[in-house]
Amino acid sequence: MNSTPFTRTPSFKPRFGAEGGRIYNGNKQPSQVAVRPRPIALAMASDHGGGGAAADGGINSAAGIGLRASLEETTADVACKDSQSLPRPLSISDVSGSVNGSRFRVAYQGLPGAYSEAAAAKAYPNCEAVPCEQFDTAFDAVERWLVDRAVLPIENSLGGSIHRNYDLLLRHNLHIVGEVKYAVRHCLLANPGVKKEDLKRVLSHPQALAQCEMTLAKLGVVRESVDDTAGAANFIATHKLQDAGAVASSLAAEIYGLDILARDIQDDSDNITRFLMLAREPIIPVIDRPFKTSIVFSLEEGPGVLFKALAVFALRDINLTKIESRPRKNKPLRITDDGNNGPLKYFDYLFYVDFEASMASHNAQNALRHLKEFATFLKVLGSYPRDMSEA
Repeated sequence: MNSTPFTRTPSFKPRFGAEGGRIYNGNKQPSQVAVRPRPIALAMASDHGGGGAAADGGINSAAGIGLRASLEETTADVACKDSQSLPRPLSISDVSGSVNGSRFRVAYQGLPGAYSEAAAAKAYPNCEAVPCEQFDTAFDAVERWLVDRAVLPIENSLGGSIHRNYDLLLRHNLHIVGEVKYAVRHCLLANPGVKKEDLKRVLSHPQALAQCEMTLAKLGVVRESVDDTAGAANFIATHKLQDAGAVASSLAAEIYGLDILARDIQDDSDNITRFLMLAREPIIPVIDRPFKTSIVFSLEEGPGVLFKALAVFALRDINLTKIESRPRKNKPLRITDDGNNGPLKYFDYLFYVDFEASMASHNAQNALRHLKEFATFLKVLGSYPRDMSEA
């Protein structure tokens, strides 16, 4: 676990119940509060808000927005260690007007003790970590000026891509300003006194369960999915379950007063998750340090069209590090007429591509100018410093 100090939002207290293994909030009583717009300063790409191994730079335009918002505070008696000091995650309906002065606030998905919280602390040391119930909530929190940044997972070396966040990158008008890699070390947790042989079921996030398939298969337990790993730890602690365990972090065990029955239970020791750092404004790219650029585009249907698109990078010796395709949500099918067999229906795809070049580079600019000549849609999601640190 990363030992970098950071602050958890103190103004939100936990209130959780359970229904069918899912975590949900209690009743809400919001009050109205207004938020004043914050100025945005022009800055070159350099560490901001505490920096970090792959911290993003400054932001490059001035903007301000007014916001009417609801602030809610609820209390609950949760039977776990130090639970009263833990922040309650923002829900999709929450809008908080408190930015706590100049403290740098970073949103992540999950409960305190989630791996995303540790990634946020690695990306922005000394930040105030703000938990959110869903990925959508974290995107909204940045857009509504409730937080300064969001740190969200985009791919895992074992579980693959987090498709939901690819879709949200297109839906929301946020910019990728950095990346951070975090090594995931899963632990098997249970309430004090519970032994491995007592376990009948194990709760965790679906990807965490998949990443520990061999260990869980040997135990012969039923696997139950919940929203996040820390939520699973909180659930079994809150309900004092004697026949259930959780796959979560060692920090979650400390926070919720659980015993660690086994450490490093993931099938592959090289379990790395890549997180994106998101902001309202892009950073100014530079060419004096390693940069990566992320784009999304769509193409007409036809033979060799994707080859032609990728060739614009190969011709300029630009290395592609990732390509991901997703069907378009608003128009999933494209109808064409080949003249012989009548109308044909194809999936209409979006292609997400990462390449190793800064948008300050003439090579990258020329590649995208070339791509734009035949792409039906093209958007730069961000040009940002590569994470060169150890996970």
